Formats: sequence, structure tokens, C-alpha cells
Amino acid sequence: MIANFLIGLREGLEATLVVVLLLAYLAKTGRRPLVPRVWAGVGFAAAVSVGFGALLTFGPRGLTFEAQEAIGGGLSIVAVGFVTWMVFWMAKASRTLGSDLRGQVDRATQARGWGLALVAALAVGREGLETALFLWAAARATGETWEPIAGAVLGIAAAVLLGFLLHRGVLRINLSRFFTWTGAALIVVAGGVLAYGVHDLQEAGLLPGLHALAFDVSAAVPPGSWYGTLLKGVFNFSPATTVLEAAAWLLYVVPVMVLFFRSLRAGHRQAAAGRSVSAAA
Repeated sequence: MIANFLIGLREGLEATLVVVLLLAYLAKTGRRPLVPRVWAGVGFAAAVSVGFGALLTFGPRGLTFEAQEAIGGGLSIVAVGFVTWMVFWMAKASRTLGSDLRGQVDRATQARGWGLALVAALAVGREGLETALFLWAAARATGETWEPIAGAVLGIAAAVLLGFLLHRGVLRINLSRFFTWTGAALIVVAGGVLAYGVHDLQEAGLLPGLHALAFDVSAAVPPGSWYGTLLKGVFNFSPATTVLEAAAWLLYVVPVMVLFFRSLRAGHRQAAAGRSVSAAA
């Protein structure tokens, strides 16, 4: 549940921040009559995301075991790709998110159409679709259904509350630090989803080595124990891990984590250089 709470919290806060920025800018520029269009876009994006999640959950039923495993493994890898892109995108875009959204709002309102609803729908829908896909993949990895959904719902609810408090000026948080550490945590979670996706493809017969184990610590970490369940729920850790699963985890988590923190340092240096130029001017 903790990993899914983190997914819901981070993705939900990203979407909430977009909505908060849109509403704040409309209020500041005297465009309050356009607020319903923002909520229309948000509602449409939420409905599409829920429908997508339902399609993922119920669509593969009735297929053969191998087909279900092949679809599950493939979509798990796609989910990892989306989450990885999202983590790097947010690390880069968080510094200019406000100004970018203001430009989109200005262009949408000048067109005098429903462009503003489209801006809100695209911004929120992207996070919603990514959440649905990654949550589905994480649920398959843990073998649970309602517990991951409950964790994600709690995370989204916490994100909405944080967004409301930020909008009201009651709360101030260091968003850069928040997205840094949640991004690092999601990379580890995504590594577990990737490993389980590889396992699915092995069970489908699309990848070899299903019985070639890198390690088996089932005696020390029984899958049914509380700590085995905790490790499975948070990190998608499998006590019996194949060589290919372990290789996929290492080849993903180590280089992606290094690149993530390197990109953050580069971004901080660019921001510091920009402030120095502004001060000198």
C-alpha cells in the first residue's frame, strides 16, 4: 500500500498543482468566469483515467494464461517507461511549470473557445493515465486488487488536501525537495515493476530463464510473513528472483538513479547561473 500511496500522492500532487496554478492565474487576471472550463477539463480527464483503469483490469479476462502474462508483462514495461519519463520531466519542468501554464492560458483565452478545458484535461489526464497504468502494473506485481487502489486513493486525497492548503496559503512545502525524493523512491518502485514485468514475459514463454534463479531467500523471507508482504508491497521484492529479473532491476535502477541525480545537479547549476546573470544585470 505504501508504494501505491506514494504513486497517488506524487501523481496527484502534480495534477493538483497544475489545477491550482490555473485557478490562481485566472483569479489574478480577472478571468474567474472561465473557472468552470477548468473543472470541465479536470472532470473529463478523471473520467477517461478511470475508464482506462477499468479497461486494463477487465480487458484481458477470458484470454489464455500465456496471453494474459504477455499483455501484463508488456504493459508493465510500458508503465515503467512512462513513470521514468515523468520523473525526469517533472525534475526539469518544475522550474518553469508556472510560466508555461500561464502562456497556455493566455493562448487558450485569446481563442475564446474551450481551449482552457483542453489545457486542464491534457495536464491532468496525462497524470491520470500514467497513474492508472502504473497502479495496474503494481497491483499485478503484488497480486492484490483493492489494497493498491485504496493506497492510491489515499495518496490522491492527501495530494488534493495539500493542493488546497497551498492554494489557500496555509501550507508551504519545498516542492523541489519533495519531487526529488519521491522521484528517487519511484525509480526503486519502478525497478520492482520492471522485474515483475520480465517475470510475466518469462511465464508467457517470451523470455527464457524462468527456472534460473539468481537467489531464493524464501526461507528467510517467507512470502506470507508481514515483512515479506511489506517488501512485496513497497518494492515488489520477490524472495525467489530469476537471473533475468535481477539483471533487469540492476540495469534499470542503478543507471537511472545516477542520471536522475545528475540531471538535478545540472538543473541547480543552471538555475544558480541564471540568478547570477539576473543579479548582475
